[in-house]
Amino acid sequence: MTAAENVCYTLINVPMDSEPPSEISLKNDLEKGDVKSKTEALKKVIIIILNGEKLPGLLMIIIRFVLPLQDHTIKKLLLVFWEIVPKTTPDGRLLQEMILVCDAYRKDLQHPNEFIRGSTLRFLCKLKEAELLEPLMPAIRACLEHRHSYVRRNAVLAIYTIYRNFEHLIPDAPELIHDFLVNEKDASCKRNAFMMLIHADQDRALDYLSTCIDQVQTFGDILQLVIVELIYKVCHANPSERARFIRCIYNLLQSSSPAVKYEAAGTLVTLSSAPTAIKAAAQCYIDLIIKESDNNVKLIVLDRLIELKEHPAHERVLQDLVMDILRVLSTPDLEVRKKTLQLALDLVSSRNVEELVIVLKKEVIKTNNVTEHEDTDKYRQLLVRTLHSCSVRFPDMAANVIPVLMEFLSDNNEAAAADVLEFVREAIQRFDNLRLLIVEKMLEVFHAIKSVKIYRGALWILGEYCSTKEDIQSVMTEVRRSLGEIPIVESEIKKEAGEMKPEEEVTVGPTQKLVTEMGTYATQSALSSSRPAKKEEDRPPLRGFLLDGDFFVAASLATTLTKIALRYVSLLQEKKKQNSFVAEAMLVMATILHLGKSSLPKKPITDDDVDRISLCLKVLSECSPLMNDIFNKECRQSLSHMLSAKLEEEKLSQKKESEKRNVTVQPDDPISFMQLTAKNEMCSKEDQFQLSLLAAMGNTQRKEAADPLASKLNKVTQLTGFSDPVYAEAYVHVNQYDIVLDVLVVNQTSDTLQNCTLELATLGDLKLVEKPSPLTLAPHDFANIKANVKVASTENGIIFGNIVYDVSGAASERNCVVLSDIHIDIMDYIQPAACTDAEFRQMWAEFEWENKVTVNTNIVDLNEYLQHILKSTNMKCLTPEKALSGYCGFMAANLYARSIFGEDALANVSIEKPIHLGPDAPVTGHIRIRAKSQGMALSLGDKINLSQKKTCL
Repeated sequence: MTAAENVCYTLINVPMDSEPPSEISLKNDLEKGDVKSKTEALKKVIIIILNGEKLPGLLMIIIRFVLPLQDHTIKKLLLVFWEIVPKTTPDGRLLQEMILVCDAYRKDLQHPNEFIRGSTLRFLCKLKEAELLEPLMPAIRACLEHRHSYVRRNAVLAIYTIYRNFEHLIPDAPELIHDFLVNEKDASCKRNAFMMLIHADQDRALDYLSTCIDQVQTFGDILQLVIVELIYKVCHANPSERARFIRCIYNLLQSSSPAVKYEAAGTLVTLSSAPTAIKAAAQCYIDLIIKESDNNVKLIVLDRLIELKEHPAHERVLQDLVMDILRVLSTPDLEVRKKTLQLALDLVSSRNVEELVIVLKKEVIKTNNVTEHEDTDKYRQLLVRTLHSCSVRFPDMAANVIPVLMEFLSDNNEAAAADVLEFVREAIQRFDNLRLLIVEKMLEVFHAIKSVKIYRGALWILGEYCSTKEDIQSVMTEVRRSLGEIPIVESEIKKEAGEMKPEEEVTVGPTQKLVTEMGTYATQSALSSSRPAKKEEDRPPLRGFLLDGDFFVAASLATTLTKIALRYVSLLQEKKKQNSFVAEAMLVMATILHLGKSSLPKKPITDDDVDRISLCLKVLSECSPLMNDIFNKECRQSLSHMLSAKLEEEKLSQKKESEKRNVTVQPDDPISFMQLTAKNEMCSKEDQFQLSLLAAMGNTQRKEAADPLASKLNKVTQLTGFSDPVYAEAYVHVNQYDIVLDVLVVNQTSDTLQNCTLELATLGDLKLVEKPSPLTLAPHDFANIKANVKVASTENGIIFGNIVYDVSGAASERNCVVLSDIHIDIMDYIQPAACTDAEFRQMWAEFEWENKVTVNTNIVDLNEYLQHILKSTNMKCLTPEKALSGYCGFMAANLYARSIFGEDALANVSIEKPIHLGPDAPVTGHIRIRAKSQGMALSLGDKINLSQKKTCL
């Protein structure tokens, strides 16, 4: 039986608070009550029968007093009742009373009301007794000609199920339905009839399709979907039929229904690998993404495009559609934009990179004009990173991109500006021809930078790459302008004391207000509290940072001034100008030191910053060649090494990716020619419709690892002991959002066990979907019970419970066997993922739950311990391999993973090798885990604690 033919159930809600009614009261209600009380009584009878009671005494009462009623609710309830009631005697013969029931349904099939006819036809689909169906066949056939489409389409379904289960009752069903299909006008009736022909007589279905293949576009979407499925199945089984139907699939790409277009595009890709077919399918996918408003649909279709790209032969076709793919950026959803940009970046080539860059530049400028929104900032970051990647891969583009991006250094969003700065730093180091342009642009935007972090980075770039006298002078001018009047301490005290009037004040930066809003002068005692807001705004940026107590930027400034002063001395021969420039640089450093030691800043200068500035002053006073080399050569070499390592890592990951995608063919591999392939070999390929149906139902078969320990047997949990009267074990199958427990129950006694019920309960974020139904187990018999558990988040969960049963013929109480707990492993939901250092630090600061795990292991090697933790927690190490290589007795690494529910998990491993305890001493240290939810942090900590020690196999 295929997944599509699984039994469909009617779910009935049972109120648990009511007392079970007696058979006598039910009999009275069914016999003498009014329509309302008969309806309630019939509902109670259905619930009692579902719970395992037989109630044979009520069967004749219902036939005599309830069956003749014409009330629609009662008729609907009777359909459920006849579906569940036992219809045979213990020896398997049909009950005599069922003849009366059969006659009643023959009348219902001729009823003037179409609802009653249609409902009865649906009920007949569920009957499994041929003796009951045989007398009804003429009436069922007559329903095919009923005036109402509801009756006709249910008649087709009834004929299909009867033909499938009891072919002898209606042997001419395919012919009958084919004739019906030719003359039918209603779309739903045609769809049901065509679906029946596909499964019952495929040749007739193909004959019908051949007669109307040119009108397919005019059919309803439900019929078009079935036609797509038929064409796929026929071509999958018999490839020679492709030419006959591929034109029809092309036509269906133009359908008005998005569902039909999606299925047709997917079918076209599986049937043909011709560039025109791939292009048509991809174009169809892109149109769907743009036109559909639902973001989930957009993401699903984008995934299909990404799957297409993974095929090496299709990649070149998709490269021509990059500009069409970029139309998807009009979607406001960030996740869709992220996937689109990644896809475009993967497909970009030298032929279309210029157009891509133009579009991305427009998008960047657009984000500047949009009112600030959380996603706008993130989108701008995405665009900056994409342009960065384009410029690295295609250096010719960098000159076009840099001027636009450098405008964003003055952006309020520090993350986007930091990305731009990182890009500029890489570009200025790699592309010598762009250095003058970048320095010039940097000097233009320097005074507008608002973030201290970006300011520090900009200072470093200017200090490192200004190589002409004019540029060095410009940097000094910008620094003085940004610092304001110096000495800083004296000028600040004068302003606060009110000794300087506004018109007397002369500064390099903007003019400053000296009087408060109340018209009084600000005194030194009220410096921190009553300083006017306007005054703080008007301060030059660097002066503002320093007065706020951020002296790290001062240390960075000192290094920059030292570099440019040493370079200026080497460029200029005139001693007077050399000394003048060096003295100016030293004055700036000295006044900053003075400010740091005074009480003016909100926070005093740190000792580290004092040491750095003092060192720079000493270097400038001595001007030794060694220091000149360290400041002006070694720094740049360090950056060069870092960028080279980064580039090498990127190339390595790209190489691995391309190796993964390239299909390698061994010299002695057989060559498969499609024209020479036998039909049965073609059928061995996977049926995409069946696979997608299995995936939707959560029954996808995972590829088991070659290691026998990772096979199904590893997931079997023993629930009871071998000496218990009932032995039980469960296979735990984890799908994405639910867990299926397949429990094997074995009766180890010589008694019949009745009402054997598996009762389960859960702890954690787990929820039992349905209560497993009771079983009757013969002596030494066994059965399988399936239970579904829904999972809501990444947290260790426990499923516990018991098996209760009655022994046949025994008068004792119900027996109970307690089951062992089933622990749900968090590792089934955690997948390795990657993020940038900046994102890691941001999440580390934001996440409130931390779990500190002490290292307690028998592993003696640092690297081996790290690999062991990565393997047991499913996390990815973000720290580069080069940073972890070598041996120095300690190690620090950042780990990251994401759950299938979108939860992030961060970990920082800080471990060392205690050398004083000898070479065989185990690794010591701590692992700090951070997550957004408490459950995730605790569960991951428990997992690490359980798997820290290496077990010897």
